[in-house]
Amino acid sequence: MPEGLGNIGSSWVIVRPRRNREKILKGQLPFCHILVPVCTSRSPFSVTQEFILRLNQTKNPKEEEELLDIARKNLIKCKRKLGLRTLGIGRHVHLPTTWTEVIYLAQCKGEIQDEALNMLYASLDHAAFDYDHLPALFFVAESVLYRLCCDAFLKTYLYSVEIKLVKIGYLVFLRLFIYFLHGHLESFKQHLLRLQPYLYALSFSGGLYSKYPNIFSNVQCILKIMEIVCKRELPSESIFSCVKDKNVDSEMEGYEINHLLWHCVAAWTCVQKNSPQLNKVLEHLIFHKTQLQKKCWLDSVLALLVLGEAAKLNIACLEALMDLMRDFLLSIMSVQDQEESCKAVDFSWAWNVVYIYITILAEICLYAANSDLRKTALIGFCNCKSSQKDILPTDKSEEVPELRETSILGLLEYFSSKASDNCDEVKWTGYYGLVYNLVKMSWELQGDKEQDGLRNKIWQTLQKTKDHEKDVRICKAVNIAQAEINDPTDPFTSYSTKVSSNVGDENFSKYIGWRIANVLSKLFFPSTDACVLPLKKTLIKRDQVKYLNKKQDSMKKRVLHFTVRENSSMPEIPLFPYPDFFTKADKELARIIDHHWQEELKMRQKEDAICEAEERKDKELQEKNRFGEIMKRREEKLHKQTKPYELPPRTDVILSEKKITPQN
Repeated sequence: MPEGLGNIGSSWVIVRPRRNREKILKGQLPFCHILVPVCTSRSPFSVTQEFILRLNQTKNPKEEEELLDIARKNLIKCKRKLGLRTLGIGRHVHLPTTWTEVIYLAQCKGEIQDEALNMLYASLDHAAFDYDHLPALFFVAESVLYRLCCDAFLKTYLYSVEIKLVKIGYLVFLRLFIYFLHGHLESFKQHLLRLQPYLYALSFSGGLYSKYPNIFSNVQCILKIMEIVCKRELPSESIFSCVKDKNVDSEMEGYEINHLLWHCVAAWTCVQKNSPQLNKVLEHLIFHKTQLQKKCWLDSVLALLVLGEAAKLNIACLEALMDLMRDFLLSIMSVQDQEESCKAVDFSWAWNVVYIYITILAEICLYAANSDLRKTALIGFCNCKSSQKDILPTDKSEEVPELRETSILGLLEYFSSKASDNCDEVKWTGYYGLVYNLVKMSWELQGDKEQDGLRNKIWQTLQKTKDHEKDVRICKAVNIAQAEINDPTDPFTSYSTKVSSNVGDENFSKYIGWRIANVLSKLFFPSTDACVLPLKKTLIKRDQVKYLNKKQDSMKKRVLHFTVRENSSMPEIPLFPYPDFFTKADKELARIIDHHWQEELKMRQKEDAICEAEERKDKELQEKNRFGEIMKRREEKLHKQTKPYELPPRTDVILSEKKITPQN
């Protein structure tokens, strides 16, 4: 155990002074595993090592309630600084500092730890990408990996906190990969080196998490991201250097983006711009569907994530998404049925793509723009009787049904009939993911009267699955989902329970796909008036601007290889068509109306100024006349011509003194 390191319940702390926090966030000091600031002041609301020790070890109920009250007040302050209700936007929001503070609070036990991790997960889900976030992201990554490798691995049981830590780590490393594509990790090699021991330990977690695909999928994504990043940024010092991967350039000239990901980003851009070229882009996208079967599955995951965001808004994109997965599953199953071909081609990673696709489909069912999209993601496009009937787990000895739809119910019927004790990993993992996500979907839809029909269908499917399925692995999916949503009740019989209205209790990632699609769209199709990714906010001298621009251009050229530009079909996909006659006429009409409105506004301002001047003159005249009347009445009563509170002339005073002196 390192010096100064101690065990607090189920977490670790190391002492560092609070004054070093800003230097740590700027990258001037190295990170520690989990920092706890030592506050020299005596503020009762500061989170220190002593405070965390007292809260975790106290047995006095009164003292515990006082400490919990202080911790709750810190959580409320952090919730405001994270901007959970404004998507991380506002003058009061400062994400890097608050992420660090929330990690401190996550070392407290009980409800404080759960609430802190929920807040951190929600913030990492919806926060925008900014270069200034990188030091704090590395700090959160190291803290999460340390707690997983040095604390969670020692437990004999799986805990809900462990699930939350893995989900947070997945979001953090997904963000780091986007920064890697922009070439922003070159100055963080020391931070990458600090992460490698934990990643090496995490690579041996297959025995712990292989029975829980919801966790193991996130762990595999973390390892795959760091394998690519470390090969690119740390060619001679990376622990992943012994692993061969054809998708990483041996000469370290850049990371190659495949065609499928590029076309998925193009489809999302067309949906956002309402471009009429969307259908052509989708045709080219389907043409490159075989790239989903390549071993570099991280690009496939990003492609599905971006296309899933487009599918939440457009039915054609949803159809393309489901067609991609249908072709992928049929090709995988056909290869696995042939033993000789299966030995030649390794598809051990395919289950990860299938599981992430099921998660994306569940998010479409919950957060799509209209009810048609949500219903299609659940039932499918097919109008045949099999898609409308109730899904029942069929007997394993019966004839295996054909894969007609890659909707949730279509996949449930397909995987439930093929699942067995000795089945392939893709089959039981897909079945596990469907049941696991259906439980969470049923919980998310509680209390929403507009979605009663959708929830009833999900509830009926889950009820029949529970009654007929005896596989222990599938039953664990229900238990894991219940633990993740922190609900001890049975979701199959719970009617009156309402969904928590607290922001930060989300079970699905609502915004990370949209954020990634937006950033990749700016990277692949940059505009002249927008920056691809906000750079670090520093004062730049005028003579450094030219050098900075050259450095950014050279960095982007060296980091990414857009091999898709060599395709002859590229000129056939204009994303921004020329405006037609009516669009030009509307713009010209708007310009004329705006011009006349500005002229009328200037005339009104002149008229208002004239009226104000006349009113001012009238008031001055009235005041002058009133003062004259006051002076006239004063002269009549007092026979004095002096103004009120005005002393008489000095000659009058002298005369009055002479008149008084002889009498004395």
